[in-house]
Amino acid sequence: MKISVLGAGGWGTTLAVLLHYNGHNVTLWEYHKSYAKVLNKTRLNETYLPGIHIPKEIIITNDIKEATHNQNMIVLAVPSQFLRHVVQQISPLNIKDAILVNVAKGIEKKSLLTMSQMLKEEIPSLSEDQLGILSGPSHAEEVSKRIPTAVVAASKYKDTSKSIQAAFITSYFRVYTSMDILGVELGGAFKNVIAIGAGIIEGAKFGDNTKAAIMTRGIAEISRLGIAMGAQPETFAGLSGMGDLIVTCMSHYSRNRLVGEQVGAGKKLKEIIKHMDMVAEGIETCRSASQLAKKYKVETPITNEVYKILFEDKDPVKATTDLMTRDMKME
Repeated sequence: MKISVLGAGGWGTTLAVLLHYNGHNVTLWEYHKSYAKVLNKTRLNETYLPGIHIPKEIIITNDIKEATHNQNMIVLAVPSQFLRHVVQQISPLNIKDAILVNVAKGIEKKSLLTMSQMLKEEIPSLSEDQLGILSGPSHAEEVSKRIPTAVVAASKYKDTSKSIQAAFITSYFRVYTSMDILGVELGGAFKNVIAIGAGIIEGAKFGDNTKAAIMTRGIAEISRLGIAMGAQPETFAGLSGMGDLIVTCMSHYSRNRLVGEQVGAGKKLKEIIKHMDMVAEGIETCRSASQLAKKYKVETPITNEVYKILFEDKDPVKATTDLMTRDMKME
């Protein structure tokens, strides 16, 4: 199969290498022309995925037309807030026979659209059977080292999700299928907000009990909002829901948790972002989730407090106390 990966960050590079070892003809597109030259010359992505060799058979290019020409599958590995710009570039190209697989996790901040909804808006000719999502607890740093990982491929069409499953599955990268594309997207996006909350708990020097409470009640509010938006309840108990939430809240690889840790320790968000090489999707998703909760009239207390800490400079200890002293409720 001919597969193009758009986005040579850590995850895009990891998936390009995985797909190559699965026997596919892979093209990797890098946005910056100068960095594409570096990748071609060194075959190492030291900025985003240190120590992982990119096989010489993988074509690395800065030419998006070359990258998408005559491909069977196009993997979109661009951060969610930049994805529309890339999709606008490929929309007029000949991609009518390709399956588009989004792997970015986020909600677009102005439109409040999921990535699949945005794709359909930008490419009206795109049929539902051309569209899929790959998501789940899958840090690039571990997958690139072939550490056993399980994810889910989602599409409204069973055959499409099975095609994605077959393309990606290996002995160390297990892929399940789902037809709840909305639920898989929402779980992958909203968990980043809760992970920032878990990081805040860590940075503020609370304990494991507090983190467990944040994670458990976090999946409850993710589920409430997701179901209100039309997703299936069981999706949030799966890999793209609880699974991704656990790894993002607990792992030292998590950029969202790291942001939370630094905020919890007293640093300002602007200063944290200034020193980050990679994108923490949960920052902008927090804004979007807060707006969506209001739109769908869903109670999301953890998201609300994370929002106030990030954007209104609320004290993390005060925010935690306010969560703990809310009105008494049944679980």
